[in-house]
Amino acid sequence: MEKYFAVFSVSALKFIFGPLTGFMLKLSLFETALFTILGMMFTVVVITYAGSKLREKILKWFFKKRKVFSPKTRKIVKIWRKYGVWGVAFLTPLFFSPPIGTAIAVSFGEKKHRILFTMLVSGIFWGFFFSSMFVLGGDQITKLFIDK
Repeated sequence: MEKYFAVFSVSALKFIFGPLTGFMLKLSLFETALFTILGMMFTVVVITYAGSKLREKILKWFFKKRKVFSPKTRKIVKIWRKYGVWGVAFLTPLFFSPPIGTAIAVSFGEKKHRILFTMLVSGIFWGFFFSSMFVLGGDQITKLFIDK
């Protein structure tokens, strides 16, 4: 049970660390992917349905003293205009974290059910992709970094 909670809690904050944790704890592909997805979706649901005050606190915590037109915010706006909620959801496990990706989607006023659906689809795809990478090929990945 502790192993599942470890993957769940790590994935809730930084998605890519869920499959890595599952690999290190020797969980199966399905267990690793499932708890990675559940961890991400827990964060997505909490931030999507939390009150605006919680969202503001989270945004202030991640974007302290942010400029309105910084290079980072311009990239986010560019991604949103070009790809919308699907682009943000697809990039969340790769470049953003679940709290940041969800906060971006919420801040652009996307509908809650659409945020949940797109993040779930993205989480399932990337959860199984990264879990497969680490669980099935983790030994080769670690050899690349450790044997050098």
